[in-house]
Amino acid sequence: MLPKQQKKIPVTAEIVDLGSSDDEGGQGAAAEFSNYVNKPSNNAKLQSKPPNAQAAVPIANNVNNRSLESRSFWKAGAYEIGPSKSTSFQGDLEHARVHPKFLHSNATSHKWAFGAIAELLDNAVDEIGSGATFVKVDRIYNAKDNSPALLFQDDGGGMDPEGIRKCMSLGYSSKTSSTTIGQYGNGFKTSTMRLGADVIVFSRAIQSGRASVGLLSYTFLRRTGQDDVIVPMVDFDISNHWAEPIIYSSKDDWSSNLNTILEWSPFASKDDLMLQFENIGSHGTKIVIYNLWLNDEGIYELNFDDDQEDIRLRDEANRGNPSKTHKRILELQSHISYRIRFSLRAYASILYLRKFTNFKIILRGKPVQQLYIADDLKYSKAIMYRPTVGVASKEVMVETTIGFIKEAPALGVCGFNVYHKNRLIRPFWKVTADGSSRGHGVVGVLEANFIEPAHDKQDFERSSLFSKLEMRLKQMVMEYWKGHCHLVGHQPDGINKSNLRNQSTVQPRDGANMQKQSATDSHMHPVRPVIDLADDLQHQLPGQQTGTSGTSGSGKSPTVTGPVAGSAGEASLDGLNSRSIDQISEENIQLFNRCHEYIEKEVELKKTIEELENELEETRNKCARLSSHLESQRMQVITRQRS
Repeated sequence: MLPKQQKKIPVTAEIVDLGSSDDEGGQGAAAEFSNYVNKPSNNAKLQSKPPNAQAAVPIANNVNNRSLESRSFWKAGAYEIGPSKSTSFQGDLEHARVHPKFLHSNATSHKWAFGAIAELLDNAVDEIGSGATFVKVDRIYNAKDNSPALLFQDDGGGMDPEGIRKCMSLGYSSKTSSTTIGQYGNGFKTSTMRLGADVIVFSRAIQSGRASVGLLSYTFLRRTGQDDVIVPMVDFDISNHWAEPIIYSSKDDWSSNLNTILEWSPFASKDDLMLQFENIGSHGTKIVIYNLWLNDEGIYELNFDDDQEDIRLRDEANRGNPSKTHKRILELQSHISYRIRFSLRAYASILYLRKFTNFKIILRGKPVQQLYIADDLKYSKAIMYRPTVGVASKEVMVETTIGFIKEAPALGVCGFNVYHKNRLIRPFWKVTADGSSRGHGVVGVLEANFIEPAHDKQDFERSSLFSKLEMRLKQMVMEYWKGHCHLVGHQPDGINKSNLRNQSTVQPRDGANMQKQSATDSHMHPVRPVIDLADDLQHQLPGQQTGTSGTSGSGKSPTVTGPVAGSAGEASLDGLNSRSIDQISEENIQLFNRCHEYIEKEVELKKTIEELENELEETRNKCARLSSHLESQRMQVITRQRS
């Protein structure tokens, strides 16, 4: 199906000279683009290096007179909307329109610039099913004003003319696979507009031999005073090694779209546009985001200069004074959990849960080395979580890997890295209370496909399933901490230092006691270790416990006599040991679930009570009205009888 007729660029756009054209000799558009590969241009490609020394300066001093009133993203939407210039044509149906200001307000869903970059990486990763083997992310230069631009390029299946129109449309998504990350049809628009004011897209479909160029320019829409989002697009048939324009309405409309693209994009000629497809190859997509946003100090938000193999967030990286920072703080800032805040290479390394087999993220010319966090955990343990989802109460199985970071106990980094469909949503999500030392150094990894991510894919939607997951993760941390914290030098809860000292100096008398002690140390308990519970039982029987402890030279261990040391004490201890750790943990989980169910039932009952009270009140009002009506009827009857 051919795309719908493109909207003609309004002649009221005074700044855009629609009469200007690169036509030579009045030839047709088809003749102009023939054999484009044999017509190189001096500015055929966006430059990867600055043309002069001034372009390398991060401060945007050379912005042309067509720039926006504010180049800071968070201020770019602060302008007044003038009266509408559009009029309804006879026979047209009324429809909801999208003002250009919506492009900016829609992009504010991305509070974090790396979240916007991740959206564009997701689109490339989704193309793995279409044969994509790489996505390039790099800094290039706009040849018109030497300003930096951001490049994303992949060798996926590309988009045909209809596909690129769906990509440029708001809220439309054709991704229906359960394995693809994108789903809302809004990521491309929000992410590109969050990173820069303008974006141009080149895409060449893998089979159709068709190529398309689309321009989404906030600068163009603002500076020409548009009150509707206009996206100029042109399409070509390049299956025969030369460009044949694909015209849907008229040649004038096609030329108008082309002239607007050339006027407001980094490309000054038709040949420059065509050579981008030569760079793409037989299939793929190329995205160039330009007029990048500045911070409040007038400096580019993205920092390309501090590391030639990375892209950094300037404001995040500059927090604190390294010369006055404590050594321990510097060690913490070197950890991956902190570096992902400002380093795109660090963030991209953990962005996807499973390592790619035939796909690479190439950041500024160097592939990103993927990192699987669970591989670096000490004393790791796999814990199964089985939430029930859906109306049919379907049970799913989620495996969580939990353990201590290799730097524990020196660093107190903790939290869960929660993925959704292979994509990181919440990195190092701290579920324990602030100020508590319990859980320090404990990190977990899981893939939660049973809950939905928010639109910016940096958090999850708040739902009952999310609350249950949070509760279960807290429980996991506490259980793991109580059973394993001593392995990294932390003191277990409920055990004082003297007990720890005695346990470290006193040797067990026989192999059975040694086996019990080993089992206690190597397993986690949801409440307290079994030996501690036995000690409590002994203290609860005053006057029945006697014992002598050997001196340091005797080599003897303390003995216990009386009921605790006899059959009753052994029975109590055996009774505790007979219940496996898994059974106690399962009972604990069931208690948590029952508690949550009772809370939900209480909410439902309160709601039912409110509804019944409202019904009772309505019934009382009806009864009052009926009584009044009956009394009125009775008085009328009495009045008629008397008359």
